[in-house]
Amino acid sequence: MAENVSPSVEQGLAHEAAEVTGAQDTHAAVEHHAEPLLLGVAPPVAVVSSAMIVLILIALWKGLPRMIAGGLDSRIADIKAQLEEAKVLRAEAEALRKEYADKIANAEKDAAAMIDHARHEAEAIVAKAEKDSADVIVRREKMAQDKIGAAERAAVTDLQNRAAAAAAASARVLIKANHSATADKAFVDQAIGSI
Repeated sequence: MAENVSPSVEQGLAHEAAEVTGAQDTHAAVEHHAEPLLLGVAPPVAVVSSAMIVLILIALWKGLPRMIAGGLDSRIADIKAQLEEAKVLRAEAEALRKEYADKIANAEKDAAAMIDHARHEAEAIVAKAEKDSADVIVRREKMAQDKIGAAERAAVTDLQNRAAAAAAASARVLIKANHSATADKAFVDQAIGSI
């Protein structure tokens, strides 16, 4: 007879039994709640389970795993492409870095060579300037000596000319004083005779 009893009746009996025993032991009483049933047949666990199964079947029927896998595959392909592009860019960057490092090294070598060349040119210019200045000094000394020699010769010539002019003037005066026309005639005749 207990098998044909509905759940609400069972609850009522359990409640009465609890009241009877509740006076004796209030702490031991346990309340039972009735679980709601879907259309009076299926418990909530079965409804949730069947809803999940239906949802999974719809997802499988619509191809959700393929769409997810396709999306993931396309994303993986995009990431691989980006990685390949990054590798190419890195290789290009490394090549550019090496090229610029080589250019810097060559520029440093060129700068050192230019400094060395400039130093040699400066030394050559200084040596040439010293040689040229020594040559100029020698030429100027020679010109000065030539000028001094020319001035000495001019002074000697001038002195000789003045001495000759003074001697001629003195001779004239002496000749005029010591010789007359008759005495000169005798000298001229004597000079002609000796020839």
